[in-house]
Amino acid sequence: MITLGEVVIVGGGCYGSFYLRQLARARAAGAATWRRVLVVDRDPGCRAASAIVDMSDTEFVQAPWSAFLDRWLGAPTRRADDMVVPSPLMPHLFADWVRTRATARWPEHRVEMVPVERAVGTPFDQLHPGDGNRYVSHADWICPVHCIEPATCPRIRAPRSWEMTETIAEWAGQGAADEGTPALGVFHCAHVTYGVGMVAARAVRDAADALDARLARHGSAEMVLASVSSCHGAIGVLRAEAR
Repeated sequence: MITLGEVVIVGGGCYGSFYLRQLARARAAGAATWRRVLVVDRDPGCRAASAIVDMSDTEFVQAPWSAFLDRWLGAPTRRADDMVVPSPLMPHLFADWVRTRATARWPEHRVEMVPVERAVGTPFDQLHPGDGNRYVSHADWICPVHCIEPATCPRIRAPRSWEMTETIAEWAGQGAADEGTPALGVFHCAHVTYGVGMVAARAVRDAADALDARLARHGSAEMVLASVSSCHGAIGVLRAEAR
């Protein structure tokens, strides 16, 4: 049995309510247990809000995602077994949280997300003209929404030869001298149980701590912040410089 701490499901719509049902099935089957599940959505009438009425150790939190994560991720009570279940279509919330925390902790610095201009080279590789993030995928086909990305890819029916965490690490260090290599924060959404993928809250906090350490040491910093699964990813670049 997998034992989890506090589990946050981002969104209470079609995706969030699906993940909630899957977690309930996992617990009923003795595959997983947890301290508490929090479903976060700004809409009190979302699907998941009514579904949790009969579920123990489960709460609905009416709040915008970013505002909730600002409080939750920053709480000193966070533990190593606390997890976030992201929505497939959510914004780059973890990068936003690292930026927000750095802005508050380093007021004498200009902290901003900058466009990710350099291509990664994956089959799908697009710079978003609006938010400046780069969206990448090792798949040049449409994947099933709830694919758990097993070792054998169900689309090509062959071993999966890629791992996005490795791709991002290699890309981040390409062509850079040691001193100029950006810090790297990778938030890996891995399958945990019954089709539910999760990101460890500790990974997001560790990235923010690494940024603080680099700023304290060098006075400025650049950090690649990537939310990824094994096949897909969203990449942002944070830059912090003294004003």
